[in-house]
Amino acid sequence: MDGRVEAAGALQAAVTYWAAFFNRCIARRLDMDRFESFVKLVYSKHPLPPYVIADFFLRPQPNKHYTLDPRIPQYLQILYRLDYIDMAAILKALFKYSSSHTKAQSQLQSQPTAQADGSDDQNAEDKAQNSTITRWETSYWFEEFLFYFLTKSVVQGKPIPDSQTALDVVKIISKWMVLFTSASSAFAADVMEHLELSQARVDFESSRAALVALLMRLCENETLLKAVSKPEVKDARKDLSSSLTNFVPTLQLVPEVTEKLELFRNDIANLDPVDKGKQDANAAMDDLLESTVGLGNFVVPEIPISNTRAGLYIYLNAALSARPLLDDHALFSFMSTRYQGDIQSSVIDLILASFDILANAVFRNEGQRDAHLLRSYLINKVPLLLYQLCPPEFSATSAEYCITQALSHVDTSIFPTASLMFDESRNNNPYTESVREEFCAACVLHGLVQREHVERILGEISMSYEPSLEKYSKEKLVQNCISDTDKIQGLVRELDRMDGNVGAVCQALIEILRQLCNNKETMSLKILCGQLAQKPLSLDVILLFERMPTILQPLCNLLDNWSYDEDQGEYQPVYEEFGAILLLVLAFAYRYKLSPSDMGIQSPNSCVAKILTRGHISRHNDELTEQENSHLSGWIHGLFDQEAGGLGDELMSSCPPQDFYLLVAPLFQNIVVACTYGALNDESLKGGIEYLVDTFLLPSLVPAIRFCADLLWIDQKEQKSIIKVLQLILLPSSISGEASMMLSSVKNLIAKPLEHALRTYQRRDPKNQDIEPLLRALKDSLPLSRRSEEPEHNELESWTTAPGSGMVSAVKHTIQGLTQWSMHPSMNMPTSYTHRQVLVGLQILGPKRLLYVILEEIKQQSEAGNANIVYDVASAMICAPDVAKERIANGNVMDANGNLPPAMQRPYTLRDLLKAEAEKCKKIQKKDPAMAEIIVRLHRRVEVQMVMPEAQMLQASDIPLMSGDATGLGDPMAAAAGMQGDTISTDMGLDMSMTGVASDLGLGGSVSGGLDTSADAALFDGLDTTDMDNFEWGDMDLS
Repeated sequence: MDGRVEAAGALQAAVTYWAAFFNRCIARRLDMDRFESFVKLVYSKHPLPPYVIADFFLRPQPNKHYTLDPRIPQYLQILYRLDYIDMAAILKALFKYSSSHTKAQSQLQSQPTAQADGSDDQNAEDKAQNSTITRWETSYWFEEFLFYFLTKSVVQGKPIPDSQTALDVVKIISKWMVLFTSASSAFAADVMEHLELSQARVDFESSRAALVALLMRLCENETLLKAVSKPEVKDARKDLSSSLTNFVPTLQLVPEVTEKLELFRNDIANLDPVDKGKQDANAAMDDLLESTVGLGNFVVPEIPISNTRAGLYIYLNAALSARPLLDDHALFSFMSTRYQGDIQSSVIDLILASFDILANAVFRNEGQRDAHLLRSYLINKVPLLLYQLCPPEFSATSAEYCITQALSHVDTSIFPTASLMFDESRNNNPYTESVREEFCAACVLHGLVQREHVERILGEISMSYEPSLEKYSKEKLVQNCISDTDKIQGLVRELDRMDGNVGAVCQALIEILRQLCNNKETMSLKILCGQLAQKPLSLDVILLFERMPTILQPLCNLLDNWSYDEDQGEYQPVYEEFGAILLLVLAFAYRYKLSPSDMGIQSPNSCVAKILTRGHISRHNDELTEQENSHLSGWIHGLFDQEAGGLGDELMSSCPPQDFYLLVAPLFQNIVVACTYGALNDESLKGGIEYLVDTFLLPSLVPAIRFCADLLWIDQKEQKSIIKVLQLILLPSSISGEASMMLSSVKNLIAKPLEHALRTYQRRDPKNQDIEPLLRALKDSLPLSRRSEEPEHNELESWTTAPGSGMVSAVKHTIQGLTQWSMHPSMNMPTSYTHRQVLVGLQILGPKRLLYVILEEIKQQSEAGNANIVYDVASAMICAPDVAKERIANGNVMDANGNLPPAMQRPYTLRDLLKAEAEKCKKIQKKDPAMAEIIVRLHRRVEVQMVMPEAQMLQASDIPLMSGDATGLGDPMAAAAGMQGDTISTDMGLDMSMTGVASDLGLGGSVSGGLDTSADAALFDGLDTTDMDNFEWGDMDLS
């Protein structure tokens, strides 16, 4: 008895000591080396079981349970390496406090509790137990981290010590799969999913994918397999098999992964054999063989599929609905396989689809967001595309005929003629009036239509044609601006014109930008970049003619290699120039949600990459270098210490601008903390902010405001100080005209995330009167803030609440509308469509469910006699460009924590899944022969449309082909671009290998429209923004 009491006392003392040690580690922000040294001493004196130690480090506190401190996973790695904890202990503690319990419980509460088997008592007991446990509000990121860490340890050969530990791992893995299955069902049931929940779902799926990776490695582990094979663990084996059975169908995995998990489950099940086990295994093998060899021999009855008006309409809508992705090679390839040499139909349909997408934007009330881009595309880009489809060897009369035929099908009630615009009985729309005439004028400019025939095509006298309008030459524009940089500002204003010359203007501006970067003419660059940053709509237009890396790589290279001159006299102008150039880079990055890889940055040491991924994340003083701490102190005193004499050249000379931008978040954390605890009075704060809203520091407010927005999400007493700081920034009492324009550019970048944070804070504090003025200050910037694949809230709500089955019904209704519109060519009004619906469907329903929604609608429309139409609609939706699909991870760029992330696979697309389903056609045929035919027929059409042909674009026997030699294209390309034929050389990026169509539309340089294959943001990007409680308030000194 005394021995048990003594042991209990020793255990209690050890628990108390470990608790004090844990709290001290977190409070002191103990680094890894010191932690390892101390923990060895603690363990030698007070050893505890692995699970107890893991529970200490993974347990949420009653007053701090939003998410785990970012240092703790690193501490756990050390404990695991020292064998103080094991895999089972980590998995058990993670499971106990996982956020997924809360989500799964919400699903259970919405279901009837009475059950026939009498298990309602057990459920009630579990529910009572769950209610007593404090769980993390968001645990997905560190679950994902630790799952991958354990996977890595298995891959590197760290053994599971014994059979009992292996059995513990099996049991807890089974529980994890049951939990994730329930949570997955709960997420799927959230048809009214808001943006916050949508992000939670993404995080949940990342955590679940990491568990799958661990499971894949564990099913190969010999120790675990031996442990689970023992006869006495039949119950654990049964639980593992059952949980796998329910877990695997919730995943959208590549077939190889699914098959491996299924094979593992079958192996487990076969340890308790049934009478027909071998027959089932043989049948499964037969099915596998049929699926791999049967697709090529699968016979499907031929159905003539029409080239509908909806096909190109869907494709162009997808290419221009978010970041412009109109890659010319991809478009011409799509049209080549689609029209099989019918140039006349391809030209007419391209023109009609281009008018249709503009009409669609207007009638979806998206004119303010989309109309400028779509009008510029129609008037400035389409004539250049038509010129390539109708080269000089193709008679001008035929090009004119195609344009005439297309315009005859453009509804004058939507795109009125000049006379109708003066009809007072009509409600003309400013986004569509004059478009018909401006398009014709651009066609005249590029020689597609003869000037004297415009009235016949329009049916009346043209009111907008300018006889004095000349076709611009890129080379002349560049030469004029380089010789007289004052003309650059006028050229930037030309981006807004609708006259057919904007393509040359865009290419000239980017060439000017490149030359200024190469020559390091930073003063002129400051002016050019500042103007472009003020015009977010013009950035969309530029991407119609230039690829993203072509634009940003010269700027990023210049910023990455920025240095002071040896005889540098003044440093404030240097900060102004650096800031203005960086502001344009940030404008692209924020507007289109670009990662460093998207921008063409490859170096892990790039300062632009660091500013983009880490500039908004604060670091504690202990995490700063000695030099950074010195610079930070200098900035604090220079901004707020009136006796220090303000900001001087000494500080800026020792702290280059690229170093300053990495100190912005720590600087603002010091400001917020000082305001909160009275170390900084209002007068000093106002004086310091006045420095920051001056032009030489104003671009730094982008990461600063993003830091403040992130901090607003955390419920703590610093929030009122953040609001005070934001008031001084967004509503300055005095500011110069130049700074005011730059501040507008900054607000355009941060409007969306800041508005979201402010409204969330407003819901927590509805009586706060300081929020509404800030929201009004952001109102005009919100429509300009983002152009990405994310839907607006009202769109998401309308789709997820559609009558019937929510998102499923919305997608089916869209396909029905497109089919009906294509069946009736006289219906000039296009049916409402945005490709964002497909992208949201992929997230909410998952690729497999969305694919089968499309397939089911094909089946219904085919039974109604519309098969020739619906297959074209469905294949266009699957073949359409997709921003998310184009983001492929690049392992050479650091994440937010300064680490090199592992390469990520390209997202699983509808095309990928359709191919996988087609390969199972024999198996599907046994259950549903009609569906098997639909899958194979759609798969074959999609693959044909996605082939990049080797022959020239739309090759026709009666049309002379353009030479593949770039030097032989001088005359026709010059005609298209308004340049001299002998000025075009082979170094202009012309690539005729795919389609025979010049890649630059005759403007010189690549104009693939911004299509690139780059990475998503890093896996753990931005996680440090939650670590605000750990700031040591006493470290700030203003004396």
